[in-house]
Amino acid sequence: MSLLEYLEERGITLDDLVNTALELFVPHPGVENDKEAARILREEFMDALSDVNVSCMVVACFRAEEDARAGLIPGLSNERFMGRPGLVADELLGMAIACYIAGVKGIFEFIRFDQAKPGVLKKLGPISNDAIGGLIAGVSSNMYTRALREYHIRKLTSNEENSSPMRTSQGRFRRNKSYFSKKQTKRERGNKLKK
Repeated sequence: MSLLEYLEERGITLDDLVNTALELFVPHPGVENDKEAARILREEFMDALSDVNVSCMVVACFRAEEDARAGLIPGLSNERFMGRPGLVADELLGMAIACYIAGVKGIFEFIRFDQAKPGVLKKLGPISNDAIGGLIAGVSSNMYTRALREYHIRKLTSNEENSSPMRTSQGRFRRNKSYFSKKQTKRERGNKLKK
């Protein structure tokens, strides 16, 4: 059984995860629209959902929630489990999942999702919402990181193509005209001064 199948048994689909992430989506360089964000999110979710360590942490959170509902966690009353002051452990578990997936950047994204509780997070219990929030936050953070990295690579590649030497049909190198425009101007000025 995959983690995605485990979540689907609990009413959480890949579409739910992607749509929840998109509710807090903010366009960034490299990922300017929902369609591109959804594409990258799906790929990043599939990567995270295939990680056995993510599976262990998410399943542990669901099991802890089941045990808490059944009164099996020592010292945790149902009132404290469901109310305020509530647990801190659930937040820490969500942060741990986000941090594992995306590093420290994932924690910042987790806070956004934990405070807003968009999409599927509203429907989950007190521990599982933080587990899924951590999963979504980590993946969302990776989406922004990946998109920005790809954006910069495209930009660098584009700049290199405009300024790199190119072979002519005779095998000699030539440079893009804009590359030499400042140097030619300086050379021309130098030649005028010598005359």
